[in-house]
Amino acid sequence: MSQSVKRAARIVDSIAEEPKTVVQLAEEFELHRSTMFRELQALEEVGYARRRKDGTYTLGFHLVSLAQSSLESVDLREVASAPLRRLHRVVGNTVHLAALMDDAIIYVDKVEDASGVRMYSRVGAPVRTHCSGVGKAILANLDDSQRDAVLATTDWAKYTENTITTRKALDVELAAIAEQGWSVDDGEFEDFVNCVAVPIVTRAGVVGALSVTAIRMVEDLEQLKTRLPLMQQTAAQIARELG
Repeated sequence: MSQSVKRAARIVDSIAEEPKTVVQLAEEFELHRSTMFRELQALEEVGYARRRKDGTYTLGFHLVSLAQSSLESVDLREVASAPLRRLHRVVGNTVHLAALMDDAIIYVDKVEDASGVRMYSRVGAPVRTHCSGVGKAILANLDDSQRDAVLATTDWAKYTENTITTRKALDVELAAIAEQGWSVDDGEFEDFVNCVAVPIVTRAGVVGALSVTAIRMVEDLEQLKTRLPLMQQTAAQIARELG
């Protein structure tokens, strides 16, 4: 790789960490200010850098767009398939995988309970965000505007006595989920079913979630929570493979 290409890549890495001025970058790379200015101009021309109003340089919109396109080209279901099935072989319960797709959360994979007990969910169906473990695990890792967009079509239907039916109550629970790193469905859609869920978070943000679900009489929430360390390991592995 040529020195100029290497230097350009290093400049992009530097301004990705934090916005910097020409002077700061010139000192960091031991270049004359005019030389660094030309480097930044070239990066601006191809959309890899942009100058902000305060004079600092940060990542350009074209580079951000390329990164997003790269992420979207990766099939979460494909990457997660093997880890998900390894998890299922250990826990035996129904395992779900949900993905954040634009402003919707969709079930993209499912491995049924080893005992043959079947759950209502199906691959390709939208997740009931206000009363599902995977829905809440994803929502807890979104900023306010993203959360607003996902919840815009929520009907807030009350399915059981435990269903959350207001945005205010949901936000309170999501704050707790964000802090502890996992969520539950405590019989919130079907009162005889419960689950625990963990988010799948890459460097670009949350992309999905996985859950372990059981009939309450077979395994209650406290029993399911013992699966959390293994679930978190699985989610971390999937996130690493997604990059």
